[in-house]
Order: sequence, then structure tokens, then C-alpha cells
Amino acid sequence: MRLRIDCAYDGTDFSGWATQPGLRTVQATLEAALSTALRLPRPRVTVAGRTDSGVHARGQVAHLDVDREIVAASGGRRSEPVLETLARRVDGILPSDLRVRRVTEAPPGFDARFSATWRRYAYRIVDAQELADPLLRGHVLTWGRTLDLDAMNAASVPLVGLQDFAAFCKQREGATTVRTLLDLAWTRDERGVVVGTVRADAFCHNMVRALVGSLIAVGEGRQQVGWPAEVMAGRRRDGGVHVVRPHGLTLEEVGYPDEAEMAAQSARTRARREAIDA
Repeated sequence: MRLRIDCAYDGTDFSGWATQPGLRTVQATLEAALSTALRLPRPRVTVAGRTDSGVHARGQVAHLDVDREIVAASGGRRSEPVLETLARRVDGILPSDLRVRRVTEAPPGFDARFSATWRRYAYRIVDAQELADPLLRGHVLTWGRTLDLDAMNAASVPLVGLQDFAAFCKQREGATTVRTLLDLAWTRDERGVVVGTVRADAFCHNMVRALVGSLIAVGEGRQQVGWPAEVMAGRRRDGGVHVVRPHGLTLEEVGYPDEAEMAAQSARTRARREAIDA
């Protein structure tokens, strides 16, 4: 059976999602807990989106393939549904900065990575001294100048759509930088904290943080509204684009199609990635 695992984490003390030798990562920590709970030697999870070092998540999704008999045995003699027992057991093993919110049986064709139609991130910024909150310092970027959100929103409009984001991505050999940016908008929450909402079919390395850095330059008046679009049109990294720190960034949600479309979406995404890689 395939298990869908919904989880959340504070990325402060993790070296990103992906397992790396000698480093504390979300993937390795989660897999170790699953290994203990299921009595499996080497469980391997597949994730919707790999987050970088220091980036947080509220709505991360992963999947794990495991024999149904092993899952049933993990429930022991508890009367509650076996997957609720498993989720509770895994959560009890995990450290406090990583939580499993639920474990469910995935529908046919579900793939945490390839079935996803979009990922939504939020980047949070405090730009006024009176709003500074030491309790939020690990999740909100403190900025010394007031930001003009109207200018930032105007600069965001030309960036939305199917485009080549090479100017805002850390290049990887053989990997495409073409993405469909579905939403990019700036608001203030009820406390006055600046929140940038970014939603796309997928993201390349450093893309969100580089976009945020370019739009901050517009918001504080160092660059004109049209500058981020000009940078993107150049299709190469621009030295003027500052990649902001990771701690202000949170993966909020991953979107999936209806169950009937899961397999088809996974096949389309996988075929597209394989064609690009070829």
C-alpha cells in the first residue's frame, strides 16, 4: 500500500529536506521514525517539494510504499484505526520541530511529487520597528526600511505565467528553469507583517528567495517597478538580485487534483520531466 504522510516542521535546525551524510535533515529524521514505528530497516519516502536549509513547512506531503501486513502489525492491539495509531506512534518518536499531522492510505495513482499540480509558499517580512517580535525571529525576516506593497505588486504582475526563471534560479546542469508561476502577491496580515504569497507548478533552487529579494529592492525604492521583469528577460543570474535569507520562507500547501485525476496527472508530470531531462 502507499501511505500519504502530511507533515510540518520548523526548518531552523535542519539542513534542508534531503538526506545528506553527517547532517540533520527532515527526510532522514522522518525515515528514522518510520523505521522504528514500522520495524522497517530502510524506509524511503518521496516528497512533494524539497525545501532548502532553514526553510519551514506547514503543509509538506510525502509518500511511502509499504506492505499492508507490516502496517497492520504496527497497530498492535489498539482499537483505533491502524493509520491513526501509526501517525500517533511516529509523532511520538519525532523531535518537537517535526510533526506528522496525519497518515492516510493514498488513492490509486497518487505520487507526492508527480501528482502535485502546485506548491504554495509564503514569505514573511517585518518592515517596522514597532512590529518586531522576538518570538517570531526564526520565521520572519526583519527589514530596516518600510516597503511599498503597491510597487511590489505592480512589479510582480509581469512575472506571473509560463516563463523561464533562469535569472532567479541556481543553475543545475541539465535541469530546466521554465516554470508556471500561478500567483505572486503581497499583503499585510492583521498584525501588519508583510506576506508574499507565491504559487507555482514547481520551483527551481533559490527561485522564491531570489524573487523576493528582487521585489524588496522595488519595495524600498532602490529599483524601478519594471526592473524584476527586465532581469527575468535576461535569462541569466543578475548580480543585483539578492537572495534573501531562508528563515522567512514557509511551504504552506501542496495542491493535488481529484482522486480520479491522480494517475493521469502523475503520468503527465513524469513524462514532461523525462522529456526535459532527455
